[in-house]
Amino acid sequence: MQINATLIGQALAFLILIAFTWKFVWPPLLGAIEARQKKIADGLAAADRGQQDLDNAKSEALAIVREAHGKATQIVDQAARRAGEMVDDARGTAATEGERIVTAARNEVVTETARVRGELRAEVAKLAVAGAAQVLKREVDAKAHAALLDELAERIVAR
Repeated sequence: MQINATLIGQALAFLILIAFTWKFVWPPLLGAIEARQKKIADGLAAADRGQQDLDNAKSEALAIVREAHGKATQIVDQAARRAGEMVDDARGTAATEGERIVTAARNEVVTETARVRGELRAEVAKLAVAGAAQVLKREVDAKAHAALLDELAERIVAR
C-alpha cells in the first residue's frame, strides 16, 4: 500500500470531521440523550410515586369504608335500642292509661250503681205505697210516711 497525498488528504479531512463532530455535534447529541434519560427516569419515578399514592389511596379508602360500616352498625344498634325504648315507653303509657280507664270505669260503675239503687229505692217505695194503698183501700201519704218508706226500701234493696 502506498501512502500518497490523497490518503493523507483523506486522513486529514477525516480528522477535521472527527474534531468538528467532537466539538459541535457530539455535545448537543449527548445533551439530548441525557435529557431523554432524565425524562425517562423522572417518568419512572413519577409512575412509582403514582403507584404508591394509589396504594395509599386504596388503603385509606378501605379504612374509610370500614369506619363507615362500623358507624352504620352503631347507628343501626342505636336505632334498635331507641325503638325498644319507645316500645317500652308506649307499653308503660298504655298500661298507665289502661289503669286510669279501668279506675274511671269502676268509679262510674259505683256511681251508676248508687244512682240506680236510689232510683230502685224510690220505685220500691212507690210500689210499696201503691201496694199498701191497695191493701188498705185508701191513699197513703208518701210525704208523711217518708222515713218509714225509706226504711222499707233499705230492707228490700239490702236483700
